Amino acid sequence: MGLLSKLFGRGSTAPKSTQAEPIEHKGFSIVAEPIAEGGQYRIAGYINKGEGEEQKTHRFIRSDVVASRQDAIELMQNKSKTFIDQMGDSIFN
Repeated sequence: MGLLSKLFGRGSTAPKSTQAEPIEHKGFSIVAEPIAEGGQYRIAGYINKGEGEEQKTHRFIRSDVVASRQDAIELMQNKSKTFIDQMGDSIFN
């Protein structure tokens, strides 16, 4: 039944999350979330700091596209680290 459901469109159509495991950098949490576009991946994700009601989030989508999901994750993490090093907490202003 599962195979037939998928063939006839009755299976789950929810996209699989492309979110990578978060990494920490200087008290910030970096989460890469590449966006699949035409066989490539756009650099996207967010930077968090704090928890609960104190949590601040900076979401971004860049114009960069790369061939693999892993490359997109690594590039996003490296760009985020540089951004944090340069801007610190002013990221959230």
